[in-house]
Parts: sequence; C-alpha cells; structure tokens
Amino acid sequence: MISFVRSLSALGACMISLHVAAAPSGPAVSPRVAEIVASRCALCHGPEGESASAVYPRLAAQHPDYIIKQLKDFRDGRRKSETMTDMVKDLKDDEIAGLAAYFASKKAAARQPGDVDFAGVGRFIFQRGNPYSGVPACTSCHGINGHGTQQLPRLAGQHPAYLEIQLKEFTKRERTNDNAVMHTVASKLTELETRAVAIYIGSLQ
Repeated sequence: MISFVRSLSALGACMISLHVAAAPSGPAVSPRVAEIVASRCALCHGPEGESASAVYPRLAAQHPDYIIKQLKDFRDGRRKSETMTDMVKDLKDDEIAGLAAYFASKKAAARQPGDVDFAGVGRFIFQRGNPYSGVPACTSCHGINGHGTQQLPRLAGQHPAYLEIQLKEFTKRERTNDNAVMHTVASKLTELETRAVAIYIGSLQ
C-alpha cells in the first residue's frame, strides 16, 4: 500500500515541489525538503500542513522543535507508527530540521467551533480542569490560547478527531512517547470530556 501511495505521489511531486519552492512566506526551502514534502508529507498532511483528513494532524504553525522531536521519535522507534516510521526512517537530522522549519512557517487556517454546547464544556475543562476528578487545566502547559511552547505542541486549531485519538492513546499507553504526564491527565478524562475539550481546542486560533 505504501509503495502504491509513493507511486501516486511521484506523479504530482513536480507540481507540488514547484508550489512549495515558490511559497513566499517562511524560510528558504531546499530542493531536498521540497521533494520530501511533495513525495511523502503532502498526501496526508497537505503541502501547506493542512491535513487532508481529520485523522492526520495539522502541521501548519506547529513549533519546529516539537516537529523535530516527533519525527526523530518516529525514526528512532520511540513513537510507534508503521506508516510514519517508514516515511522518516532514512531522513537525516538536517532534513528533519528543514521540514520542521517549513511547516512551522505556514499559517494555520481558521476553524469553526462545531457543537457549541460541547465546546462550552471543553472550554471549562481547558481553562479550569475538573477539580472533582483531578484533571488539571490544559492551559497550565499549553497556554490560554493553546499555542504551547517550543517543547509542548501547539494545540489550537488541531483536528478534534485527531486530538481524541491521541488522548485515547495516551490513556491506554498506546502512544509510546510523551506519555509520562499525558497519561495521568488523559486517563482521568471521561468520554464526554475528551470529546468536548477536543472540539473546543479545534476552534482556537
């Protein structure tokens, strides 16, 4: 399946490479980074970091240091994903840094809040946590606007479906990196709270 996807991506690689290289904002993009974006990243995450499906994370405007860490973790086996490991297994550190800088330079598109009732519950959890179950406020690490830090991911505007998947993977310890703190937090969230906070985060800019 992966070889078939790569064959498809090769057909459009030239056009996407030209688009990437011609992007007016952000740092200069090397031909090698443009080729990697076109032939590997764009099919799932889009050439501008706006993913084609809600199950894939938005990379646009993500912190470069965080992207670097995740790609290296996939490459070196600290984070498990058959597809991602195959995509990055041959990448050098400077290529990973180039990809991180490229996607970090892209502006994240605006999203709508979705179900406003769920979003209201999510806003409460995000800003104040749940003192009855011991869930801390998400803002304590990710900031009031969900923009994170160089070490912690920008959550604002991320696909709610992707956020739900990750929170559930943390709960079950199926995500094999960044688990020390997030398992403790995610495991205390109810199903409703998980959905609500994901919808609220997805509406942030």
